[in-house]
Amino acid sequence: MAAPPDAPTRIGDAELIERSRDHPDLFAVLYDRYFVEIHRYAAGRLGSQIADDVAAETFLVAFRRRESFDPARGTVRPWLYGIATNLVAQHRRSEMRRLEALQRAPVTGEADEGHEERVAARLAAAGVQGPLASALRRLPDGDRDVLLLVALADLSYEEVSQTLRIPFGTVGSRLNRVRRKLRTALGGVNPMIGDSDG
Repeated sequence: MAAPPDAPTRIGDAELIERSRDHPDLFAVLYDRYFVEIHRYAAGRLGSQIADDVAAETFLVAFRRRESFDPARGTVRPWLYGIATNLVAQHRRSEMRRLEALQRAPVTGEADEGHEERVAARLAAAGVQGPLASALRRLPDGDRDVLLLVALADLSYEEVSQTLRIPFGTVGSRLNRVRRKLRTALGGVNPMIGDSDG
């Protein structure tokens, strides 16, 4: 068994997974690289309290499955988001309750709010929080996953394709369909201002 490298922070993700098979402690570097963004994504979908568990479980599942990670399938980041999205799916009722609460709740402008509260505040300022939450609740799960991976996780279309294991063209067609539905629900307001097309 070779000694672990001196500077694991400079090693690429796929190589870290490979080396973590012999040196499990190296997996902690991936945790440090991606935990905050995975947590932010889970919090945006389920709220901060549940996000703690989902983010931690994402890395536990990834650690346990690191032997089966195939770098040819894609990079580590979409792989982690795929695991997180599958775990979010196990909490669909929580996500629906969160969207129902966002639909009804007034939004304050507290300075110490989390990312999802700041997003909600911006939406409320535009007068669309309730209708947007309602429209999000009505979306099919696959469409909602694509939208929120782009909007919350800031993934490119290619990364969403890898994350959900769907064709690249399907990502674009789902987003176009979602945009039309949301724009209609919001009275013509574009819900995806500032998103990237990959």
